[in-house]
Amino acid sequence: MRLLKPREFKYKQVIAVRTDLGMSKGKMAVQVAHGAVSAAERARVSQQEIFRSWLREGQKKVAVRVSSEDELMELRRLAVTHGLPFALIRDAGMTELPPGTTTVIGIGPARSEDVDKVTGNLKLL
Repeated sequence: MRLLKPREFKYKQVIAVRTDLGMSKGKMAVQVAHGAVSAAERARVSQQEIFRSWLREGQKKVAVRVSSEDELMELRRLAVTHGLPFALIRDAGMTELPPGTTTVIGIGPARSEDVDKVTGNLKLL
């Protein structure tokens, strides 16, 4: 049996999800989707070559967890510091959460090593 070498990605996107809100799995999935699409759209506009490279490479995404709004805001601060595209998602309040609740942050797509400077210490969702 031949072992395949794991695929290496030069680019990725990370979506950090608050786990302290008690969101249902469906709600969490939708919030992650909002974060992924919104951050990707920002990258498409502001960093076109990186966005296109990420698309060609397979659009790697990783979902990680945080336990508070303060942690999300720290990730936002670090994304700004490192010049990474990001999208902070606030819920509309039509189902499970009060309006304006910050639920996720999407960071990237960007070079994997740059995203890791901001999110590399977080646990997978």
